[in-house]
Amino acid sequence: MSYAATETTDSALEIVAPLGAGDVCDSCGAQAYVRVTLHAGDLLFCGHHASKYRESMGDKIVKWHDETDRLRDDRAH
Repeated sequence: MSYAATETTDSALEIVAPLGAGDVCDSCGAQAYVRVTLHAGDLLFCGHHASKYRESMGDKIVKWHDETDRLRDDRAH
């Protein structure tokens, strides 16, 4: 009997630590909600600066970890 296996990559197996209050934007010092991994290292950005610089970083981005969904208030009023 054979089973079809789903192909996985190393990045699929990595556990990404959530960003916390101590993680600040490398551009302005506000709380970081995006971690950008480049070959040279990581950068942390607030939502504003992540949007501003994403296009200019282009193919230098290895991984984009985005927690900006935490900025939305989904509670009913």
